[in-house]
Amino acid sequence: MAKSKKGKERKAMETEGFEPGLPSPDVLPMASEPEAGPAGGTDDADAGSSLPEAAGESAAPTLDLQDQSVGAGASAADETDQAAPVEEANAEVPAERRIPDPAPLTTHGPARIIAMVNQKGGVGKTTSTVSLGAALAGYGRKVLLVDFDPQGALSVALGVNAYELDLTVYNLLTQSDCHVGDVILSTDVEGLDLLPSNIDLSAAEVQLVSEVGREHALGRVLAPIVDEYDIVLIDCQPSLGLLTLNALSASSGVIIPMETEYFALRGVALLKDTIDKVTSRLNPNLEVIGVLATMYDPRTLHSREVLQTVQQAFGDTVFQTVINRTVKFPDAAVAGEPITEFAPSSTGADAYRQLAREVLAR
Repeated sequence: MAKSKKGKERKAMETEGFEPGLPSPDVLPMASEPEAGPAGGTDDADAGSSLPEAAGESAAPTLDLQDQSVGAGASAADETDQAAPVEEANAEVPAERRIPDPAPLTTHGPARIIAMVNQKGGVGKTTSTVSLGAALAGYGRKVLLVDFDPQGALSVALGVNAYELDLTVYNLLTQSDCHVGDVILSTDVEGLDLLPSNIDLSAAEVQLVSEVGREHALGRVLAPIVDEYDIVLIDCQPSLGLLTLNALSASSGVIIPMETEYFALRGVALLKDTIDKVTSRLNPNLEVIGVLATMYDPRTLHSREVLQTVQQAFGDTVFQTVINRTVKFPDAAVAGEPITEFAPSSTGADAYRQLAREVLAR
């Protein structure tokens, strides 16, 4: 029996590598396809150092997801795009774009407090916090990392068994007789200290609800040691609850790690709205330092589309540095070391050193 015209069209579409009813990858908004290069494996698709040039001038700073085609037709194309040429998102950085090494410091403090925030989990907040902190310490900055997530992943990433600790950030938030100096731990990285956390912190959100000035509890905790550090990085939990509001209220800047994936892209719009509310109601000094693209896989069409969309929506707010997927990051976490210590010559370590220079330059 002869096939219907629709059946033939459906068969042709499947042959081309995308699903019927979805737009062809050829019509999705792309800046330009990468030049042909060596195809193939990424046993270690390490991170590098700077973004490719964005197409055109940056668009409006608001993110209109209704008009974006990202994700709509990329699912099937993504699967077959693995054979595409591998484009290094952070290839060799042109000399004119390379950010110079920061000048050494002769004194320390007062600290610049930065919150690493994204309400979506699994986007690289903890990895970015520990890696950026270690990179900043490598440039002579005295850095305090604050584990403000009840999961305690930041503490584990530095080789600390937080569940065996008697004092954590929870005690600082709920006990007036507990001093921050009694809780801070030194790490194996020179110039890098840790304020640890564990599952007890999940109870703090409930206990703080009835407190006066509950949004500023973390700020009061950090106030006595602000003059001892140059940078304080707060690793926030994946939510927009009271703990995250505390982190935003205590900070002068925000870094938004964002996986180059469609659902992570959607969440940035909601996060930006929350940051705007905190700025207008609780902390007028709060500003977005930058959006950090993480877990980038240059082999997939979907990653390239999301990266381009972020660049168009946020313009110069997006860091030049893009963090590629690499097995080195989970290996470093298992070892309980930052990647700058675990694999100092890897491109992942180089990427976070460049990010450190960007943060210090902004």
